[in-house]
Amino acid sequence: MVKKIDHIGIAVRSLENTLPFYTEVLNLPLLGMEEVDSEKVRVAFLKIGESKLELLEPTSEESPIAQFLEKRGEGLHHVALSVDSIEDRIEEIKNKGIRMINDIPKKGAGGAMVAFMHPKSTSGVLFEYCEKKGIEHNE
Repeated sequence: MVKKIDHIGIAVRSLENTLPFYTEVLNLPLLGMEEVDSEKVRVAFLKIGESKLELLEPTSEESPIAQFLEKRGEGLHHVALSVDSIEDRIEEIKNKGIRMINDIPKKGAGGAMVAFMHPKSTSGVLFEYCEKKGIEHNE
């Protein structure tokens, strides 16, 4: 079962240029930044209520975020849903006919285990399952 929206991912060309809007104009607290080498991105987490915004900046031309920016430009990239038992949720959703990008969860930002649903199965929205066993990213 989905517990809540963990975060909303937003693709940006430059964290340095984009962060001031979120921190100075919207006054959202910056929780932290990190590099996720496996995805070739730098991420910045900002707190907004019980959820977070995750700004994603590519660190390589081969990054999925770089490819997204090339095709669609900056903006909404994905919605991450907080779940327990991510493996069970993947199996459950596949049994309902939803195609997964990740059949096996992988490590994402903040030490979470993540898996993405294919947007062709979800009316064009990229959804991410996100499981945080015993960790909360800078809550």
